[in-house]
Amino acid sequence: MPEFFSIMKKHLFYSLLLSFMSFSPIFSQDKVITLFPDGAPGEKVQLTEKSETSGETGGKPVISVTNVSTPTIALYPAPKDKATGAAMVVCPGGAYNFLSYNMEGTEICEWLNDLGITAVLLKYRVPRREGQPKHLAPLQDVQRALSYVRAHASEWGIKSDRIGVMGFSAGGHLSTMASTAFAERAYPVKDEIDRVSCRPDFCLLIYPAYVDGENFQLAPEVKVSKDVPPTMMVQTEDDSSYVNSSIFYYYALKQAGIPAWLHLYSRGGHGYGLRDTGCAVNEWPERAADWFREIQVIP
Repeated sequence: MPEFFSIMKKHLFYSLLLSFMSFSPIFSQDKVITLFPDGAPGEKVQLTEKSETSGETGGKPVISVTNVSTPTIALYPAPKDKATGAAMVVCPGGAYNFLSYNMEGTEICEWLNDLGITAVLLKYRVPRREGQPKHLAPLQDVQRALSYVRAHASEWGIKSDRIGVMGFSAGGHLSTMASTAFAERAYPVKDEIDRVSCRPDFCLLIYPAYVDGENFQLAPEVKVSKDVPPTMMVQTEDDSSYVNSSIFYYYALKQAGIPAWLHLYSRGGHGYGLRDTGCAVNEWPERAADWFREIQVIP
């Protein structure tokens, strides 16, 4: 019987948390902006967006969002007394089928704000669209997001040459695509915003997925050029399905002469965000802050 009440209390807690997140400003500290006011490219069916809990990590629930048809960005301005002029577009993971919206989204934005970086949380289209490459619709969304932030840089107190992108798992693949496929927009130009560069100035990849191919090669869609931005990667050896994403990408960047940093740990698995899971990899936020300073994103 005590176990029954414990389960019921946990279920009630998660239900209340979801209700709170649906109506509170935690999902957008400042404002939410629709990226394509006239509808996202190629969207024919309007899905009913939904949020749900999908287990726990580090003793806290993971809130997932799926059925996204209208991509948006949520702006988290850095506090005025800390603002450095840098900005970061944040891409949560979720296998391109859902978004780990709190663990790899809102919590990351709050951390960036503490460093004086304005965070821009991208809610890109999921799940995968039938008949399309898994990343095509999300790539359209992140390209538009980067251009939108740069187009509004002056208004938002951002330096137009200090706009980065970061992602987790599938969001890491998406951030890699944003860093390598910026020369050609993945959708027809719609307005003046789309004429603004969508190249990120720096890229942070946390346990990226899907970046590796066969025989120490990259996935075929990932094309490294000399213009790829400085990149830092974090992964663990026991993230067995995806560890080669960082290793292969690091090697390709090294071969191309792109400044790259790889932090590889033995244990930690996949999917932990900023949360404490009792592994050394949980120190990655400190290493990332050091990297931001080294590349002069923050003082």
